[in-house]
Amino acid sequence: MKRQIIDTIEGYDTIIIHRHVRPDPDAYGSQIGLKELISLNYPNKKVLATGNHDSTLDFLAQPENVTDEDFQDALIIVTDTANTERIDDDRYKLGKYVIKIDHHPNDDTYGDLLWVDTNASSVSEMICELFEEAKAYKGWKMDKVVARLLFAGIVGDTGRFMFQSTTLQTMKYAGDLLSYEFNRTDLFNGMYEMDRNLLHLKGYVYENFEMDENGIGFVKLTKEILQKYNVAESEASLLVGSLAEVKGMKSWVFFIEDIKEIRVRLRSKGPVINTIAKKYGGGGHPLASGASVKTWEEADQVIEDLKKAVN
Repeated sequence: MKRQIIDTIEGYDTIIIHRHVRPDPDAYGSQIGLKELISLNYPNKKVLATGNHDSTLDFLAQPENVTDEDFQDALIIVTDTANTERIDDDRYKLGKYVIKIDHHPNDDTYGDLLWVDTNASSVSEMICELFEEAKAYKGWKMDKVVARLLFAGIVGDTGRFMFQSTTLQTMKYAGDLLSYEFNRTDLFNGMYEMDRNLLHLKGYVYENFEMDENGIGFVKLTKEILQKYNVAESEASLLVGSLAEVKGMKSWVFFIEDIKEIRVRLRSKGPVINTIAKKYGGGGHPLASGASVKTWEEADQVIEDLKKAVN
């Protein structure tokens, strides 16, 4: 499979790489890391990364402005995106051939060539695996720009190596990437430093979350609360992991209201919760999933579903 992907990459002059909407470090790490990796090894190819930029990821990189003409006869690679509804920039349909590289459950088998590994901690880890194969097969090389992006993706999706998805292979690849000597301090500052407004909202979360006797927790962040703290929905999403620090917490859900809907962010320390996300039109990993609802009544039903799933 990996060699087939490498051969396909070699066969196209233009390659456009997509990832999911509302990106996180693994989305950028795998997408733009792969873009930089291909560009490094095939400098005569036109390799582009597309999608709406999230300013919270300024410290990592930015996608390009891709025109409709760029898609003509292009190879499309979609990273870290489980289903077509979540692909950022639906012009992927204009390409000639589509490769899916992902580590979520393969519920939507889109694309002409699929490489899905649900045992991988992140798609950034999978790109490391692809590089190792290409290095042996075609003599590919890597530099610190690529290494920094892939390392950020691995760190982000493993929760700084604390999640159960972290394996011996994950740590090996992370160690290999560190040999390229990029500035880890600057990278971690970009990933984990918070503006004062967001820290104040984090304090609100700690003061106002609810948890029942079975370790099921939730917090509701309405538009009014976000406006009070002057925090955008995308920034508030960075706080979802904060309730993992609460002793006795088994599973929890963040509700974050924006203009059109209420974002649902489900997390768990053990019980499988992605089935709940799927019920509400979302999906994700067994212990980290997302969805959306339209009303606070639906949000309350999500809480009840979470309680039933864990109990």
